[in-house]
Amino acid sequence: MRVTHSVGNILKACGNSNCTSFLGCVGFRIRKKSLDLHSQLPLSCPENCTATGSSLLKPGRTSSYSLLNSKRNYCSAVLNKIPAKVKMCDSNKPLRYVDIGINLGDPVFRGEYHGRQVHENDLDDIIQRARDVGCTKFMVTGSDLVESRHAIQIAQRYPGFCYATVGVHPCQAKHFDEFSGGPDKMLEELKSLALEAKEAGHAVAFGEIGLDYDRLFLSAKEPQLKYFEAQLDLAVEIQLPLFLHSRAASEDFEKLLAPRLEKLPKKGLVHSFTGTMEEMERMVALGLDVGVNGCSLKTEENLEVVKAIPLDRIQIETDGPWCEIRPSHASSKYLEGAPALPKAVKKEKWQKGLMVKGRNEPVAIAHVAHVIAKLKDITVEEVCEAAWNNSVRMFGLGEEVS
Repeated sequence: MRVTHSVGNILKACGNSNCTSFLGCVGFRIRKKSLDLHSQLPLSCPENCTATGSSLLKPGRTSSYSLLNSKRNYCSAVLNKIPAKVKMCDSNKPLRYVDIGINLGDPVFRGEYHGRQVHENDLDDIIQRARDVGCTKFMVTGSDLVESRHAIQIAQRYPGFCYATVGVHPCQAKHFDEFSGGPDKMLEELKSLALEAKEAGHAVAFGEIGLDYDRLFLSAKEPQLKYFEAQLDLAVEIQLPLFLHSRAASEDFEKLLAPRLEKLPKKGLVHSFTGTMEEMERMVALGLDVGVNGCSLKTEENLEVVKAIPLDRIQIETDGPWCEIRPSHASSKYLEGAPALPKAVKKEKWQKGLMVKGRNEPVAIAHVAHVIAKLKDITVEEVCEAAWNNSVRMFGLGEEVS
């Protein structure tokens, strides 16, 4: 019997007159009474059916899983009426996440807000909280020369867990012309930094680079275009996959990007994607992956786009300390049944072990995966495994694709 991910469709994969159906797992907390109600059939065995290893056939909540062996027509009648939220999963396989975009260099992760130390540095706790839910790989984003160095330092401090990106964000593009040694000197320093960090195993992507026409007040269009192109050429020379940013600039973005992608075997991804369905389809056609976080899940239109991203091209992120899923977001209604996050308090009332209100952090990646699973009507396990393999395939991260 081929394993499928929708309980309602499990019988379609079975070519025999008898089948073994996997009903539920620990996370579902389904009562026998609930299954009886939805199936309109008692989950007890008719004379041609035997049940083994099942707690679903007993009162109370499931403690592991249920196997129901029966004839095809009986299974189909039962299973096709079970709610869609009841999905198959491997209860023995832990979830694993890569947060492909996390700004751990931001001062708020050291307890510093607007230049003022409000509470103690809790970066170790933040990373441990994420690891506790299975997030064991972090790509720390470089947004300029200084922050790229800082990202590498964090990767050095947490070897095997944290990895860096190296690049200059489009909103920082004006810094090239303001650099003390001139733009060529800054590009040379960026190249040296990326090469050295790549060889040491700390840098896994070139970025965050791209175009942002929503915030031209930070950097004008001309320097953005000029230094996006220059950094793309550096990435090709160094042979690092791309960590990309695009806002309201798809035409210019694709025009500069397309001819260089054929020179980058691992291509790259557009992180924190908020574009249209058509833009997403063009990104995928270019061979790029798509990064999804809370900002990608704000509106109903966003949700339709994320639902349509091919599973083999999706990667997940938090982009903390920003891009949390908020109650006002269209995605919030899909958080029912998601794992609870630690309590969040105001920064002035910080306590060890608690989150800070308004400071998104990697532990929340579980919520991103949960929403994606609901949108695609698949299991969280399937989302996690696909995203993990996509990230490892592109960035390495000291792992092998499973």
